[in-house]
Amino acid sequence: MLQLIPSAFAADAGAGAAGAAGGLLSFLPMVVIFVLFYFLLMRPQQKRAKEQQAMLQAVTKGDEIVTTGGILGRVSKATDTYLTIEVADGVEVQIQRSAVAQRLEKGTIKNNK
Repeated sequence: MLQLIPSAFAADAGAGAAGAAGGLLSFLPMVVIFVLFYFLLMRPQQKRAKEQQAMLQAVTKGDEIVTTGGILGRVSKATDTYLTIEVADGVEVQIQRSAVAQRLEKGTIKNNK
């Protein structure tokens, strides 16, 4: 019976060294998943947000836009935070600059009438 105890301790000492290397390898799949998550989800979303922000800053008087609510109009006044858009002859609406969904090509509104 006394011989079994020392062999158990010897087996445990060998597993401790292998367990440390195995512990580091167990984190490898988690790191790989995080890297994939970053490149497939986070990075493209950040890129789209930068493009949207650049588009919002580039909107000027005379541009034709679509709001997030689907209203088409031509920008008649532009400030840092608000835009005044003409949605029909003599009808102007004031919106926040962040409500712009996209810029349209010149003449798009005229072609849709």
